[in-house]
Amino acid sequence: MVDTDQVHAAVVARFPLFGPNKRQEMARLVFEIAKREALTPGAVVDAVPAGCTAYPAVKDHLTARRFPLASARGKVSASFTAIDIAPSDAMPLTRAQQVPAPRRVFVEDGVEGSVPLKRARIKFPSAAFIPIRSYKEYRVGQAPAGAAYNRRTEELFLVRGEYGQVRSCPCSPGVVPCGYHNIDLGVGCPFECSYCFLQSYANAPGIVIPASLAGAFDAFERYGKDIRVGSGETTDSLVFDDLTGFSAGIVEFFRKRPASVFEFKTKSDNIAGLLGVRAASNIVVGWSVNPQAVIDREEYFTASLAARLEAARRCAAHGYRIAFHFDPVIAAPGWEAAYASVIKDVFKAVPAASIAWISAGTLRMTAAQKKTIENRFPENTILDAELLAAEDGKLRYAPLVRQDIYVKMITRLREHTVSATKLYLCMETVSMWDSIRGVFYGIF
Repeated sequence: MVDTDQVHAAVVARFPLFGPNKRQEMARLVFEIAKREALTPGAVVDAVPAGCTAYPAVKDHLTARRFPLASARGKVSASFTAIDIAPSDAMPLTRAQQVPAPRRVFVEDGVEGSVPLKRARIKFPSAAFIPIRSYKEYRVGQAPAGAAYNRRTEELFLVRGEYGQVRSCPCSPGVVPCGYHNIDLGVGCPFECSYCFLQSYANAPGIVIPASLAGAFDAFERYGKDIRVGSGETTDSLVFDDLTGFSAGIVEFFRKRPASVFEFKTKSDNIAGLLGVRAASNIVVGWSVNPQAVIDREEYFTASLAARLEAARRCAAHGYRIAFHFDPVIAAPGWEAAYASVIKDVFKAVPAASIAWISAGTLRMTAAQKKTIENRFPENTILDAELLAAEDGKLRYAPLVRQDIYVKMITRLREHTVSATKLYLCMETVSMWDSIRGVFYGIF
């Protein structure tokens, strides 16, 4: 990890006449260059040409070094925020670790006798079970931040069924919506994906799971529309299914509502519940997929690619339709060959006729999320890429980089898909859709 004190010291020593705002920008650039190129901050500063002393010239020099591709295409317009790193917020991780079991299980009034509570007592025998009157009352002032978020799996909240709600997928301004809806099956995920938006969004003091599906089903009925809906936004759809048993109930509920489609989105291979009931034609089981190297580096605690594909194969054989989400595609060196291999493996595991849809989306994040990633995953490599603000305000790869990824991905996918398989971009801008619309010919 780059020493931020050394960054500031190097900038002040070399550019003593710069004001605080200019030093902040220089420090941000030096920090990111040093991290990306595995150099000391002093080495980065020393490489600034001796005659380059004026602020605009120094900034242009460092910006061109930090963003070479974008700089070659024109002036880079970016906000270089202050470095705000708290070493105590880092999440120590190795692939060998297991998700920690909760130390405390908080039981809200009204959930005594529920299946999740009974299973929790068996699954977590060493945990303390603590009754609370109301989760909403308990959580006041308990929102986690930094190191506290890292310990979120130590506390489990079982709450009443009215927790669920249905809503349209929250798209950023200017992106093309896919018509998806989300339904909550809880808040909080035990997986540790470096890019996950929940780490800068979730405000629960632990993992929150409703004790029944009543609230979610009531919310769906109140919504009053036949929709494409799924879980997996605020928690993984299947990671807790051995505790909740929700998957079987969801299949039976939507079997009676054939005009709607429900998708389980997951990085888990926890499919016993789905295999324990008869499949329904309007149930889709969707897996997020990445090359195993990306999973090892960025998706801690999740099922391996092989395990995900084997679970998808078994679900397809059982009669479920399957979905795959190449999201986020990480543009690391060698990405094209790595993702081409994943595409081949996907269609070896699951017949094309069983695949309902496939989405693709590239790495993206808010500025706040970037800071969270820097703190929780200080050795990350995803932030070394050239990520600049797009039309929707999110940090993304340059348009030409994304366009190249999508054209190559979709072209390869079309070599395997059947006409009924839908392909779409997730959370992408109108301009990006327009720039690659030709490769969708014959699909939409």
